[in-house]
Amino acid sequence: MRRVEHIMGMPISVEVADPEAADLVFGWLREVDRRFSPFRPDSEVCRGEHSAELAGILRLCAEYERRSDGAFRARLPGRQLDPCGVVKGWAVQRAADLLRARGLTAFCLNAGGDIVTAGRAWKVGIRHPDQAHQVCAVLEVTDGAVATSGTYERGAHIVDGRTGLPVLDLVSLTVVADDLTTADVVSTAAFALGAEGIAWADAQPGCLVFAVDADRRVHRSAGLARMLR
Repeated sequence: MRRVEHIMGMPISVEVADPEAADLVFGWLREVDRRFSPFRPDSEVCRGEHSAELAGILRLCAEYERRSDGAFRARLPGRQLDPCGVVKGWAVQRAADLLRARGLTAFCLNAGGDIVTAGRAWKVGIRHPDQAHQVCAVLEVTDGAVATSGTYERGAHIVDGRTGLPVLDLVSLTVVADDLTTADVVSTAAFALGAEGIAWADAQPGCLVFAVDADRRVHRSAGLARMLR
């Protein structure tokens, strides 16, 4: 069964054999949107009320701010707190964990192109940066996660926290990791670093990278070759 809902400002789909499990996934993601969205005035983020879960998210934000030497930031100067660079991947990974706890071993979760797979080899396309209906690579992923940061949907919206300026020397950066929490935050932090973020992401434990720079040159981890189809 494949089901799609629009939550957290994006289409989110789940492919799973158990319809009640899909209800569980979407219920959890709606809760996350209510609690942690910086665009809802009654959310924990906007009210400044830090639950244990939000405190954990903010610790992860701080960890990657440190690792990226400030390129990744949850709070930019003059702006409100925005932990979205961590929340989406964390929330969808938690949804995958809920499915596993329910005894499900084969499924695919896709949140706006950030994906968790389980149980078999799933083919995951990386969108072509200039042609919306084309892919520039296809990965075969089993029991893993893929996250992409790029400019092709929202323009140059990712800011280097060190300069306050939009990143212009990359158009797409994809990270493959064991879990989506890691893949999502590493892809966002790496993109914020600009071109130097390609090597930085490749050096993160358990991460593989596929990136396209502003000159449309492709950069990829050597270990990614076994997954390319």
